[in-house]
Amino acid sequence: MIPRYTRPEMEAIWSPQSRYRIWFEIEAHATDKLAELGVVPASAAKAVWKAKDMEFDVARIDAIEREVKHDVIAFLTHLSELVGEGARFVHQGLTSSDVLDTCLAVQLTRASDLLLEGMDRVLAALKKRAFEHKMTVCIGRSHGIHAEPTTMGLKFARFHAEFARNRERLVRAREEVATCAISGAIGTFANVDPAVEAHVADKLGLSVEPISTQVIPRDRHANFFAVLGLIASAIENVAVEVRHLQRSEVREAQEYFSPGQKGSSAMPHKRNPILTENLTGLARLVRSAVTPAMENVALWHERDISHSSVERGIGPDATVHLDFALHRTASMIEGLIVHADRCRENLEAHGGIHNSQRVLLALTQAGASREDSYRLVQRNGMKTWDEGGQLADHLKADSEVTALLSPAQIDACFDEAYHLKHVDTIFERVFG
Repeated sequence: MIPRYTRPEMEAIWSPQSRYRIWFEIEAHATDKLAELGVVPASAAKAVWKAKDMEFDVARIDAIEREVKHDVIAFLTHLSELVGEGARFVHQGLTSSDVLDTCLAVQLTRASDLLLEGMDRVLAALKKRAFEHKMTVCIGRSHGIHAEPTTMGLKFARFHAEFARNRERLVRAREEVATCAISGAIGTFANVDPAVEAHVADKLGLSVEPISTQVIPRDRHANFFAVLGLIASAIENVAVEVRHLQRSEVREAQEYFSPGQKGSSAMPHKRNPILTENLTGLARLVRSAVTPAMENVALWHERDISHSSVERGIGPDATVHLDFALHRTASMIEGLIVHADRCRENLEAHGGIHNSQRVLLALTQAGASREDSYRLVQRNGMKTWDEGGQLADHLKADSEVTALLSPAQIDACFDEAYHLKHVDTIFERVFG
């Protein structure tokens, strides 16, 4: 985890101290249930909880692991140093994956909660800006070329709808990954009663894994990281739009540029879209976790550890980067400057050619074939592109066009309100 792109709240979830605290809770709750079932003495369960408020010595655990080459055994050895004699009844019937996988489920659910908070901030920012610029008219583009009018509000609304879908996906992915496995070696419960698993799951706010091998099935995790990848792509979708709008030739929107901020070490005039370029890069990092997570699904027989090294990396990295990116996205949207005057300039820059379809339809309604209508409008549209002037004037000077449409009918094709008449309907669909 790089401090530059890490928020403390998310970093804490993945810290060694947090991880060992979760391991302890798994072991302690399991020992409680084992004592209730009469498998271990009640005194042993009580003794384990002596470590409840203790700080685990991360350096000591690392030192033990260097000797035993096993992280869970190293932790259990250290726990026995803290608890004493009662620790010999800890981990009865459990296997390492019971602790590791259940811990990962807890960490991913906690990470999900922070990510959902970030998404809610993004959604709130997008909604606010959508209504603020609901009727800020601008040119829509396809293939980067002027097409027909839209509004800045519709751009924000489109992104809001995408983030809302992704929020629902994350809620479902959180639920799917929040499973507990305390099923012992190979997952058959031979040495640990299923009631122990149910008890630990309840205490940790997880559900019971219906069937595990020695590990929780990794399709759950693959789905989780795939959803993170979709959220990252939604972030990039916003970022790329802003980056294009901030280009000098367009200048319809720009990231907030604070007093004292510098855009270039060489060119003092520069105001670069550094936030959104950074977001594009962070999105790539988050998506880089998706393929390895998919490849983790296929393990040898009941278990191997090929997934382990992958998850130790992508678990913290993907959630930390996405968490940071969500809050940076929200901040960028909140401070985004929209230049309505520049939107108007660009809309009117090419002589009204964005109304070409309206004229095409009017000609077909007047009796011309679609092929002839297209030819007439394209001829005058290209003249407007190449020679300048107004498309309406070129059309009025074309005898083939005026044989079908009066000057008033041509002018009616250039009514801006025509393009915006269903904006309210779209907003109602998105925001309800």
